[in-house]
Amino acid sequence: MANRDANFDFSAKQRRPSLFTRSFTMHAEKPPSVDKPSSLERAGSAKGIYSSIESLMPSGDSIKGKVRRLRSLFESAKSPSRGADETQTVAHALPSKLKPAKSVDCGYDYSCAFRLPGTEDRIVVYFTSLRGVRRTFEDCYAVRMIFRGFRVWVDERDVSMDSAYRKELQSALGEKNVSLPQVFVGGKYVGGADVIKQLCEAGELAKILERFPKRAPGFVCDCCGDARFVPCTNCSGSRKVFDEDEGVLKRCLECNENGLIRCPDCCS
Repeated sequence: MANRDANFDFSAKQRRPSLFTRSFTMHAEKPPSVDKPSSLERAGSAKGIYSSIESLMPSGDSIKGKVRRLRSLFESAKSPSRGADETQTVAHALPSKLKPAKSVDCGYDYSCAFRLPGTEDRIVVYFTSLRGVRRTFEDCYAVRMIFRGFRVWVDERDVSMDSAYRKELQSALGEKNVSLPQVFVGGKYVGGADVIKQLCEAGELAKILERFPKRAPGFVCDCCGDARFVPCTNCSGSRKVFDEDEGVLKRCLECNENGLIRCPDCCS
């Protein structure tokens, strides 16, 4: 019985190995390998594509040939290093291209044939104070501000306040359609807004206005408030006067179509 138990135990031990005798070595299963081309293989494939492209091209139109031609063009376009003599010639040639400030063409013709008789001692500006055309009003305003910046005495003639000024300007320029503003200096015609702005920027306008008297800074006429017109003193701006001899109303001959006269203080 003891022998049988011993044999049974021995056979059980043989069938069930001990925990310490088992091998727990685990091997991770590798994923299926993906064939990736190495760098050498990629380079070889690129060379193969490159050679196939070259084989399709004519002999003179290969990529290398084009690159060589482009390099030769760019390298030939580069100028060689300048020597001392060439540098000196370039240095002497540059100043000749620069124009002096006096040669700037500002559009002012000193020998202009257009003249305004009786205004040799003053500056006359024909302009409009109406804002019907925005560009015209802005040009007129800009020219007036330029002359006020020089503080010179200006005879401002508003054609919108007196139609006689428009007829006078048309007669002086010999044209029916004239643009505004128009400037006469010393009886000579200068030009419009563009010419005055260019003369001012070039510094020529200050030289032209040197001989004209200056007025006090911030001067404003007490009579007209720089409007250059006041109501007619004969008809009080009604443009009509009563003729006692005939007993009827007649048109006032001292004022314009708006019943205004030139300011006796600043425009006399």
